[in-house]
Amino acid sequence: MTFGFAPSTNRVVRRQKPSQRRAWAAGLVLFACCLLPLRAASADALARAHAAYSRGDYIGVVRMLTPLALRGNPRAQALLGFMYENGFGAPQAYDAAVDLYLDAAIQGNPFGQAMLGLMYDKGHGMRSDVVLAYKWLNLAAARAPRRERDYFLRLRNAVASKMSPAQIHEGQRLALVWAPGRP
Repeated sequence: MTFGFAPSTNRVVRRQKPSQRRAWAAGLVLFACCLLPLRAASADALARAHAAYSRGDYIGVVRMLTPLALRGNPRAQALLGFMYENGFGAPQAYDAAVDLYLDAAIQGNPFGQAMLGLMYDKGHGMRSDVVLAYKWLNLAAARAPRRERDYFLRLRNAVASKMSPAQIHEGQRLALVWAPGRP
Protein backbone atom coordinates (compact mmCIF):
# COMPACT_ATOMS: atom_id res chain seq x y z
CA MET A 1 0.00 0.00 0.00
CA THR A 2 1.35 3.43 -0.87
CA PHE A 3 0.32 6.88 0.19
CA GLY A 4 -0.09 10.01 -1.89
CA PHE A 5 -1.87 13.35 -1.85
CA ALA A 6 -5.34 13.84 -3.29
CA PRO A 7 -4.91 16.79 -5.68
CA SER A 8 -8.12 18.62 -4.86
CA THR A 9 -8.07 18.27 -1.07
CA ASN A 10 -4.39 18.33 -0.14
CA ARG A 11 -4.86 15.35 2.17
CA VAL A 12 -3.08 12.01 2.33
CA VAL A 13 -4.78 9.23 0.38
CA ARG A 14 -4.02 5.49 0.65
CA ARG A 15 -3.35 3.76 -2.62
CA GLN A 16 -3.91 0.01 -2.59
CA LYS A 17 -2.15 -2.62 -4.64
CA PRO A 18 -4.32 -4.33 -7.28
CA SER A 19 -4.48 -7.53 -5.19
CA GLN A 20 -5.69 -5.54 -2.17
CA ARG A 21 -8.30 -3.79 -4.30
CA ARG A 22 -9.52 -7.14 -5.65
CA ALA A 23 -9.78 -8.58 -2.12
CA TRP A 24 -11.63 -5.50 -0.90
CA ALA A 25 -13.93 -5.59 -3.94
CA ALA A 26 -14.67 -9.29 -3.44
CA GLY A 27 -15.55 -8.61 0.19
CA LEU A 28 -17.76 -5.72 -0.85
CA VAL A 29 -19.55 -7.87 -3.44
CA LEU A 30 -20.15 -10.64 -0.91
CA PHE A 31 -21.31 -8.07 1.63
CA ALA A 32 -23.67 -6.47 -0.87
CA CYS A 33 -25.09 -9.79 -2.05
CA CYS A 34 -26.27 -10.54 1.46
CA LEU A 35 -28.00 -7.18 1.83
CA LEU A 36 -30.13 -7.18 -1.33
CA PRO A 37 -33.11 -9.17 0.04
CA LEU A 38 -33.65 -7.08 3.17
CA ARG A 39 -36.46 -7.58 5.68
CA ALA A 40 -38.46 -4.58 6.87
CA ALA A 41 -37.62 -4.92 10.59
CA SER A 42 -33.87 -4.73 10.16
CA ALA A 43 -33.71 -3.20 6.69
CA ASP A 44 -32.77 0.26 7.93
CA ALA A 45 -29.96 -0.99 10.17
CA LEU A 46 -28.61 -3.36 7.51
CA ALA A 47 -28.85 -0.65 4.85
CA ARG A 48 -27.02 1.80 7.13
CA ALA A 49 -24.37 -0.87 7.79
CA HIS A 50 -23.98 -1.42 4.05
CA ALA A 51 -23.59 2.32 3.46
CA ALA A 52 -21.03 2.53 6.28
CA TYR A 53 -19.10 -0.40 4.76
CA SER A 54 -19.10 1.37 1.38
CA ARG A 55 -17.64 4.47 3.06
CA GLY A 56 -14.98 2.39 4.83
CA ASP A 57 -16.48 3.05 8.28
CA TYR A 58 -15.82 -0.48 9.51
CA ILE A 59 -16.12 0.39 13.20
CA GLY A 60 -19.56 1.83 12.49
CA VAL A 61 -20.53 -1.35 10.63
CA VAL A 62 -19.56 -3.49 13.62
CA ARG A 63 -21.52 -1.19 15.95
CA MET A 64 -24.62 -1.41 13.76
CA LEU A 65 -24.48 -5.16 13.14
CA THR A 66 -23.72 -6.30 16.69
CA PRO A 67 -27.19 -5.64 18.19
CA LEU A 68 -28.87 -7.29 15.20
CA ALA A 69 -26.57 -10.30 15.42
CA LEU A 70 -27.22 -10.64 19.16
CA ARG A 71 -30.96 -10.66 18.42
CA GLY A 72 -30.41 -13.59 16.03
CA ASN A 73 -30.55 -11.89 12.61
CA PRO A 74 -28.72 -14.37 10.34
CA ARG A 75 -27.63 -11.75 7.78
CA ALA A 76 -26.16 -9.58 10.49
CA GLN A 77 -24.45 -12.62 12.05
CA ALA A 78 -22.87 -13.62 8.74
CA LEU A 79 -21.75 -10.09 7.91
CA LEU A 80 -20.39 -9.48 11.40
CA GLY A 81 -18.52 -12.78 11.09
CA PHE A 82 -16.97 -11.44 7.88
CA MET A 83 -15.87 -8.32 9.73
CA TYR A 84 -14.22 -10.39 12.49
CA GLU A 85 -12.64 -12.84 10.07
CA ASN A 86 -10.94 -10.03 8.18
CA GLY A 87 -10.30 -7.66 11.08
CA PHE A 88 -12.50 -4.89 9.66
CA GLY A 89 -13.69 -2.63 12.48
CA ALA A 90 -12.87 -5.24 15.10
CA PRO A 91 -9.79 -7.27 15.96
CA GLN A 92 -9.29 -10.20 13.65
CA ALA A 93 -10.72 -13.16 15.57
CA TYR A 94 -11.34 -16.42 13.74
CA ASP A 95 -13.09 -17.98 16.74
CA ALA A 96 -15.66 -15.17 16.87
CA ALA A 97 -16.11 -15.33 13.09
CA VAL A 98 -16.72 -19.10 13.23
CA ASP A 99 -19.31 -18.69 15.99
CA LEU A 100 -21.16 -16.02 14.03
CA TYR A 101 -20.99 -17.94 10.75
CA LEU A 102 -22.25 -21.07 12.51
CA ASP A 103 -25.21 -19.20 14.01
CA ALA A 104 -26.10 -17.79 10.58
CA ALA A 105 -25.51 -21.12 8.80
CA ILE A 106 -27.75 -23.04 11.20
CA GLN A 107 -30.55 -20.60 10.35
CA GLY A 108 -30.02 -21.31 6.64
CA ASN A 109 -28.20 -18.15 5.57
CA PRO A 110 -26.27 -19.09 2.38
CA PHE A 111 -23.50 -16.53 2.93
CA GLY A 112 -22.97 -17.78 6.49
CA GLN A 113 -22.94 -21.37 5.22
CA ALA A 114 -20.39 -20.58 2.52
CA MET A 115 -18.13 -18.65 4.86
CA LEU A 116 -18.32 -21.42 7.47
CA GLY A 117 -17.40 -23.89 4.74
CA LEU A 118 -14.36 -21.80 3.85
CA MET A 119 -13.34 -21.60 7.51
CA TYR A 120 -13.46 -25.42 7.67
CA ASP A 121 -11.47 -25.62 4.46
CA LYS A 122 -8.77 -23.24 5.69
CA GLY A 123 -8.76 -24.48 9.28
CA HIS A 124 -9.25 -20.95 10.60
CA GLY A 125 -10.74 -20.96 14.08
CA MET A 126 -11.28 -24.73 13.97
CA ARG A 127 -9.65 -27.89 12.73
CA SER A 128 -9.54 -28.24 8.96
CA ASP A 129 -12.21 -30.64 7.69
CA VAL A 130 -12.85 -30.87 3.95
CA VAL A 131 -15.97 -33.02 4.41
CA LEU A 132 -17.67 -30.36 6.56
CA ALA A 133 -16.35 -27.64 4.25
CA TYR A 134 -17.99 -29.44 1.33
CA LYS A 135 -21.23 -29.91 3.28
CA TRP A 136 -21.62 -26.21 4.09
CA LEU A 137 -20.55 -25.02 0.64
CA ASN A 138 -22.95 -27.50 -0.96
CA LEU A 139 -25.80 -26.18 1.21
CA ALA A 140 -24.86 -22.58 0.38
CA ALA A 141 -24.90 -23.32 -3.35
CA ALA A 142 -28.26 -25.07 -3.08
CA ARG A 143 -29.90 -22.28 -1.07
CA ALA A 144 -28.28 -19.24 -2.67
CA PRO A 145 -30.07 -16.87 -5.04
CA ARG A 146 -29.10 -17.28 -8.70
CA ARG A 147 -26.66 -14.33 -8.66
CA GLU A 148 -24.53 -16.02 -5.94
CA ARG A 149 -24.98 -19.68 -6.84
CA ASP A 150 -22.19 -19.95 -9.42
CA TYR A 151 -19.69 -18.43 -7.01
CA PHE A 152 -20.63 -20.87 -4.24
CA LEU A 153 -20.51 -23.78 -6.72
CA ARG A 154 -16.96 -22.81 -7.73
CA LEU A 155 -15.93 -22.72 -4.07
CA ARG A 156 -17.55 -26.12 -3.41
CA ASN A 157 -15.90 -27.64 -6.47
CA ALA A 158 -12.51 -26.27 -5.45
CA VAL A 159 -12.86 -28.04 -2.10
CA ALA A 160 -14.06 -31.21 -3.88
CA SER A 161 -10.88 -31.24 -5.98
CA LYS A 162 -8.95 -32.00 -2.75
CA MET A 163 -11.28 -34.82 -1.68
CA SER A 164 -11.60 -38.53 -2.34
CA PRO A 165 -14.87 -39.86 -3.82
CA ALA A 166 -15.75 -41.32 -0.40
CA GLN A 167 -15.26 -37.91 1.26
CA ILE A 168 -17.44 -36.22 -1.38
CA HIS A 169 -20.12 -38.84 -0.81
CA GLU A 170 -20.03 -38.20 2.95
CA GLY A 171 -20.21 -34.42 2.41
CA GLN A 172 -23.21 -34.88 0.14
CA ARG A 173 -24.89 -37.18 2.68
CA LEU A 174 -24.38 -34.65 5.47
CA ALA A 175 -25.88 -31.90 3.31
CA LEU A 176 -28.89 -34.05 2.44
CA VAL A 177 -29.75 -34.84 6.08
CA TRP A 178 -29.21 -31.26 7.29
CA ALA A 179 -32.23 -29.22 8.30
CA PRO A 180 -32.40 -25.57 9.45
CA GLY A 181 -31.84 -25.27 13.17
CA ARG A 182 -29.24 -28.06 13.28
CA PRO A 183 -25.45 -27.79 12.98
